[in-house]
Amino acid sequence: MKPVFIAGPCVIESQELLDIVAHELAEISAGLGVEIIFKASFDKANRTSIHSFRGPGLEKGLQMLAGIKEKYGLKILTDIHESCQAEAAGEVADVLQIPAFLCRQTDLLVAAARTGRTVNIKKAQFLSGRDMLYPVEKAREAGAKDVWLTERGNMYGYNNLVVDFRNITDMLDIVPRVIMDCTHSVQRPGGGGGKTSGDRRFVPAMAMAAKAFGANGYFFEVHPDPDNALSDGPNMLYLKDLKGVMTELCR
Repeated sequence: MKPVFIAGPCVIESQELLDIVAHELAEISAGLGVEIIFKASFDKANRTSIHSFRGPGLEKGLQMLAGIKEKYGLKILTDIHESCQAEAAGEVADVLQIPAFLCRQTDLLVAAARTGRTVNIKKAQFLSGRDMLYPVEKAREAGAKDVWLTERGNMYGYNNLVVDFRNITDMLDIVPRVIMDCTHSVQRPGGGGGKTSGDRRFVPAMAMAAKAFGANGYFFEVHPDPDNALSDGPNMLYLKDLKGVMTELCR
């Protein structure tokens, strides 16, 4: 199966940011001959602190994502946190993503499935790869034709994640498309004093290790200036470094 790439900023910060990232992704996609799905969140409802930036919200955020889709010809992935968001998000996004903490929420999975869009379910930090059979069953029985799973690490200690790459193999027994979330897997949740920290140095290695275990999709949050990003900066990849990482994965 030909690999798919998902990339974009963690959250919609501005129209300018979306255009900068989308322009680069479109050029990389054309140059490497691979599919890149543009990712950004209209609302980060699961931020550590109530004072953290969340995004422009459902209506404005979807309008901005629809504009990116039309202007650059990129497919769109965005995440939903409540079942009432599914229908509207499904009118714009080609892939609806279920956040890891919410992957067992039946109503959310069912609502996403009923849109007819691809449903990408991120594996919770407290579940094994084999446990993801049951969220997939919920989505499929609600009508989803195309379900993906995403590995993003497990919590084994305070403020840290560990990736057991065997989860990729286990999830490939459940669905044909398994994504490696190469940036969230280097997070240090809550490790930044009321916000998430992380270490982007390990992102390329996470991607290559996942490839060795059979992953056929790769998820990168990218930003032109991640140290000044409004969400997930420490684990986001510099936009300028994305092409090099993707080139290695395509070899």
